[in-house]
Amino acid sequence: MDWLRQIPMGQFVDGREGWLRRLDARLKLAWSLVFLLTPVLAGPLWRVALVLGLLLLTLISGLPRRIWWRSLLVLTLLAMAVGTLSMLLPAADPAATLALRSPQELPDALPQGPSWVVFELGPLSVDRASLLLGLRTSTLIFTVIHSINLVLISTPPEDLVWALSWWLAPLNRLGLPMERLGFQLLLALRFLPLVQEELQNLLRSLASRAVNLRRLGFKASFGLVLTVGERLLANILLRAEQGADALVARGGLVSGPAGFRIPDERPAPLVNGLALLSLLAVLGLRTRYGAL
Repeated sequence: MDWLRQIPMGQFVDGREGWLRRLDARLKLAWSLVFLLTPVLAGPLWRVALVLGLLLLTLISGLPRRIWWRSLLVLTLLAMAVGTLSMLLPAADPAATLALRSPQELPDALPQGPSWVVFELGPLSVDRASLLLGLRTSTLIFTVIHSINLVLISTPPEDLVWALSWWLAPLNRLGLPMERLGFQLLLALRFLPLVQEELQNLLRSLASRAVNLRRLGFKASFGLVLTVGERLLANILLRAEQGADALVARGGLVSGPAGFRIPDERPAPLVNGLALLSLLAVLGLRTRYGAL
């Protein structure tokens, strides 16, 4: 029942392997923004290129294979499933469909033109528009989730919050409490492993009682899932209240992100320089070839 620990989605995994861990956290955030924002209004070729580039980056990152291959497999299956549903589910506007005229009504129509239908499978048909919709949906889900996951598993929460505060430092001049926001973000990142621990404990309790969902039936299984979810929410709220009490007991002092950050003992100026040059190159390619 430790399968949750084998898929470290969104949690920092301690270690020293890989150049990605030594990369500056500010550059990691910049690269994650590239994977988040450049697919907007981009063509299918650019989206596919982002997926392939992200896969190549994962393979050469130097991170141990055990900490990313399971999450990568689950994410790939999820993206393919969502993309397939986007292609097959009807999404045409009935009013727009009725407004279309048949080619026979147009005097200069060419009957030998290319068909919009890519393939048909019984009552299901996939045309070019639905194929592009499925491609956009699946690639967007993969790039967004996997890029953020790579940043989270290779960067300590303290470094991540410090980098975000560094990028948002100009907002301090507007009077925004960036130190408080950074401290709250750090608490939220530190709270994720507690949520996983509570869910793992509940699953272990069900396994120790030899609960078989197939024998219970749909109604009883659904009620059991609701009960587990309710218990999980209650335990999470209890952990949050305990953390708040501990913070109040320490005087409620809020420290900036720099106070929690441990300086890197192995700076990598060459890696950071190459990452910065690659970032500028990708932005240039997006400006020139992003519409393809």
